[in-house]
Amino acid sequence: MIADRRVCLRFVISIAVLSLLVVLTALPLTAAHGVPQTPGPAPAKPAPAPGTPPPATRKPPKPQPRPHSVRVVVDPALIAVDDGDTLEIKWGPADVEEVRILGIDCPETRHLQHSIPYSQAFGEEARAFARGALAIAGKIELLRASMLDPYDRSLAYVFVNGQNYSVLVLEARLAEESITAFGDNGFPKEAATALEAAKRAGPLPFEPPHQYRNRMRRLSDWMREKGIYPTQ
Repeated sequence: MIADRRVCLRFVISIAVLSLLVVLTALPLTAAHGVPQTPGPAPAKPAPAPGTPPPATRKPPKPQPRPHSVRVVVDPALIAVDDGDTLEIKWGPADVEEVRILGIDCPETRHLQHSIPYSQAFGEEARAFARGALAIAGKIELLRASMLDPYDRSLAYVFVNGQNYSVLVLEARLAEESITAFGDNGFPKEAATALEAAKRAGPLPFEPPHQYRNRMRRLSDWMREKGIYPTQ
């Protein structure tokens, strides 16, 4: 009698263990087949890279207040070269126009105020090219777009003795074309000639300038945190 009870007890325990194994095995299967599960915490969004300006800081572009869509002759004596793709024109004591040349993006030069503590490779060469091209020019013309850029700079093509400066610097392999990223700014003919020049130039010997700027901004943030960012 006692032996029979032991057999029955063992049988009941075996059935219970088997049932438990079936339940445990079925759990991942039901989850995989879409049975609603208790939601976990949402994954954290990645933080923006250091030095990335928030979108709100970018001002919408303004209309160009100066003559635009026509070539304007500029006295070379009024022009100062900032780098390979940026000029300043001093029209008067209190009237300085900053010009971002269209169609190109040149390697960067050192600009501490813009978080560029070191010049990029070929940045100084691009600036020297711009200075040389304007120094020997008999005639300089400016073809402004109808809108300023977000930093209130004029956007314009520059013509040196009738030749598109953007084409010249692209052919010298000292600039990357920027038309693919930013469009033709209302000048399809000038943009097309710049694109053709970039294609002829082939691969460039420097890092894309926009990548270099982003890298320098991250470096500048780190240098400021450590108190080692240069002041001059």
